[in-house]
Amino acid sequence: MAHPLTLTSLPLFPLETVLFPGGTLPLRVFEVRYLDMVRKCQRAGAPFGVVALASGREVRQAGAPQEQFHDVGTLAAIAQLQSPQPGLVTLNAHGTLRFRVRQSHQLPHGLWVADVEQLDADTPAPVPADLRRFATALAHVLQTLHDRQPETERTPPATPAQLDDCGWVANRWCELLPVPLPLKQRLMALDNPLVRLELVGDVLDRTGIAP
Repeated sequence: MAHPLTLTSLPLFPLETVLFPGGTLPLRVFEVRYLDMVRKCQRAGAPFGVVALASGREVRQAGAPQEQFHDVGTLAAIAQLQSPQPGLVTLNAHGTLRFRVRQSHQLPHGLWVADVEQLDADTPAPVPADLRRFATALAHVLQTLHDRQPETERTPPATPAQLDDCGWVANRWCELLPVPLPLKQRLMALDNPLVRLELVGDVLDRTGIAP
């Protein structure tokens, strides 16, 4: 039996959002602890870890509660990084594999680092016939969003293979749905992509978003 791949001293970026594998994450970085981190990651071609906050704030403030975060997160690979002015970095990151935090500690300047175990990627699972309507509805939503984007910022349209994969369809809906962060976190952490899509389908039915 193969041992799971581990990473030591992975820099973490606790955020008030959940990054899903295959998703994109635009960030404006201005805190010193993160400016240094993202620049080092870009130079090394290394990822950082995005974890959703359970308490505390993204930006440190006097008197604010201590940052606490969920133990399952997603590796973020930097796709584009710019420094439009001193003390500010804008970047786009791409979600890759999920991981589980085994132990973490905070460095003196405030950056969190952790030893993590990478989790398996979703097993490809075709969308069953009774859930196809959610994939069809997603295709329409993504096409509408694509058409509204400036041509220079348009992302590639979804492929038929992506729209027939339970994990991909569920993850994209999770990014779009206005559901509480703890629910998004639980959905992201699920190991079974079919179950994730079924639960997303329940939300879509309750809200009337998908026909």
